[in-house]
Amino acid sequence: MTLPDHHLTQGERRVRSFHPHWKRLIVPLIALVLIAAASGAAIYFVPAAWEQNATYVRIGIGVIALILLTIWSFVPYLRWKNTGYVLTTHRFTISTGVLNKSTDEIPITKVNTVSSDQSFAERLLGCGTLTVESAGDRGEIVLRDIPHIQDVRTELFRLVEDASDGEVDGR
Repeated sequence: MTLPDHHLTQGERRVRSFHPHWKRLIVPLIALVLIAAASGAAIYFVPAAWEQNATYVRIGIGVIALILLTIWSFVPYLRWKNTGYVLTTHRFTISTGVLNKSTDEIPITKVNTVSSDQSFAERLLGCGTLTVESAGDRGEIVLRDIPHIQDVRTELFRLVEDASDGEVDGR
């Protein structure tokens, strides 16, 4: 997904790859439906009395709708699609960005604490906030909307325990 197999080190294997939870796409989807419905209705109800200008008004409505769809639906979708998390036996990689790419890697051996937090709604949806505290420069990284939060937390914690026991490959 965000970490190609040829970037894995010798003996490293991918444990889990995922995007943020799909709940991040709810607002962009609602915006898509509302903008499409509103622009469709606006184009349909342009008065016929505006014979000469009706075409320009419809084009203007379409352009405005396209701009709004880009800002409120397409860009958030691209951000979601281009945000990826990869958990391997040696590191936890966080990759973000559409045009400019930013990648953070936390070596499993540097992870001190792994914790999770879920609101009631997040428990119903199966997602939550994962907090990874490491001995690196950034100290604590908070990752919101992680799907299957308890499974990710358990796997990350198991990998940290295996690394501290000397079982780097996670077996």
